[in-house]
Amino acid sequence: MNERVTLDVTDGIARVELARPSARNAVDLAMCHALKEAFDAVDISDARVVLLSGAGPVFCAGADLKERTGKDAAWVRRRRVASFAAYAAIEACRCPVVALVHGAVVGSGGEITLAADFALAASGTVFRFPEPHWGTVGATQRLQRAIGKRRAKELLFTNTPLAASEAASLGLVNRVVPDLAAAGTEVAAAIAAAPPGAIALTKRAVDLGSETDLDRGIRIEMSAIEQNLADGSWRDGVARFTGETR
Repeated sequence: MNERVTLDVTDGIARVELARPSARNAVDLAMCHALKEAFDAVDISDARVVLLSGAGPVFCAGADLKERTGKDAAWVRRRRVASFAAYAAIEACRCPVVALVHGAVVGSGGEITLAADFALAASGTVFRFPEPHWGTVGATQRLQRAIGKRRAKELLFTNTPLAASEAASLGLVNRVVPDLAAAGTEVAAAIAAAPPGAIALTKRAVDLGSETDLDRGIRIEMSAIEQNLADGSWRDGVARFTGETR
């Protein structure tokens, strides 16, 4: 990691923060590498959940196009590959990732949000996906999977701002909350309280199941159940449940 991203893991909760507020947390090559390094580090830590946020008044103002000045197409391609690697590292994290977004969430900021397992937004948050208007291509895959092809096309083609309430109605974020930090802490505590093995298997089963039909999805879930039974930690859950219901 570098100064672009910070990571702290305390009591099972990892806090990853985009830390370039002077540039509105615009994503450059160094931030791409730092994000991937941060999530690689989370995967070998004792974290049970990740809160992903941005320092300053803006979550992320998108890609830092200034760094492309004077670069050739080969360099830009490598930069884009680095961004895909960063988003993939977020998405593949072994434990749940909750994005806490506020202010402007533009382009790459939306990609980061969509790579998380789910997102909470502060009131006043505004999304935009202006890639075609910047003369580039991006956000064509995760966005349509979250909100549907036709709405994704509208946002990409028109660069229309999307308010937090509408983003929630479309499923881009799960909830709009009055106190983002408090809501994030509450959600993280709830996730961290669950057995981490069951959470990890649940995350994997949902993700893999979303890529196939129901019959194959049930087989994916059964495979997760078999792995959970072999681990034996399910007995602790049964004991806790029976103790709580006495």
